[in-house]
Amino acid sequence: MVELNNVNLNRLITFVAVVDAGSLTAAAERLGLAKSMVSKHMQLLEAEVGVGLLLRSTRKLALTEAGRAFYDASRQLLQQAGQAIEQARSSRDIPQGTLRVASPIDYGVMVVAPLLSQLRARYPALKVELVCGDGLIDLIAEGIDVTVRLGKLADSGYMAARVGRLRRWLVASPAFVARHGMPDAPEALPALPYIALTVLQQPQSFTLEHADGRQHAVRMLNTVFATNTATVCRAAALAGDGVLRATEFSVREDLAAGRLVRLLPAWTLPESDIHAVFPASPHLPQKVRVFIDALKLAAGD
Repeated sequence: MVELNNVNLNRLITFVAVVDAGSLTAAAERLGLAKSMVSKHMQLLEAEVGVGLLLRSTRKLALTEAGRAFYDASRQLLQQAGQAIEQARSSRDIPQGTLRVASPIDYGVMVVAPLLSQLRARYPALKVELVCGDGLIDLIAEGIDVTVRLGKLADSGYMAARVGRLRRWLVASPAFVARHGMPDAPEALPALPYIALTVLQQPQSFTLEHADGRQHAVRMLNTVFATNTATVCRAAALAGDGVLRATEFSVREDLAAGRLVRLLPAWTLPESDIHAVFPASPHLPQKVRVFIDALKLAAGD
């Protein structure tokens, strides 16, 4: 059994920073240390551990096999230490530190950003960082505390909390309806100009459900505007380009103001869930807990 008092555990922070940064120079800049000091720390750590951890060359830095295992264990140890400190602080019931949140772009702009500002006003010791994107993100690799995911969850080792229902409607602008007419049945949809969100698995295809239980599969045949961002889809719908399959939260205010109108309101798209997803941990940090609670309140479901 290794005597821990023979190993300077502070050097683990430097070691993890070197691996994450990719070089001694970048790690030194990140840590505010001289490169020679970082190099010295690595030499001493290898001596203390008793194995080589890094392969150094003039062009790049790589991990030995032992170094890779040691990096994974060191990073986990540092994360657990941070969580222990956060848990101790949370006993005061005052969220603090930096809360790093990831979200789809439209949900981030319309729901998450205002909510985070409200939390900041309530908890002045809390800082926030919001990362918006419509692709999946690796929470551990990116250092994200919690991410919002819309729709069906992929299998993962993360924890998840349901925070609301995700509803989608067919909408268009009043000007578009004036030009093309209001469809009176799902059969009238395929020929209409359509705005497609390309990040969906089936951008042009969807199923409508009637209140009486009937279902109708629709495939739009006239895509006139395609984009990978839901925010741009909404802008195109407001400009009158076509029919849009939109999330309720993204067009709620537009519908209330008359900027958009619902098509076939007796028919709905299948509902799904909105989840807050976070790394598994024995103790949920207080800053994550208050964010999830605020999301649930905002969803109102």
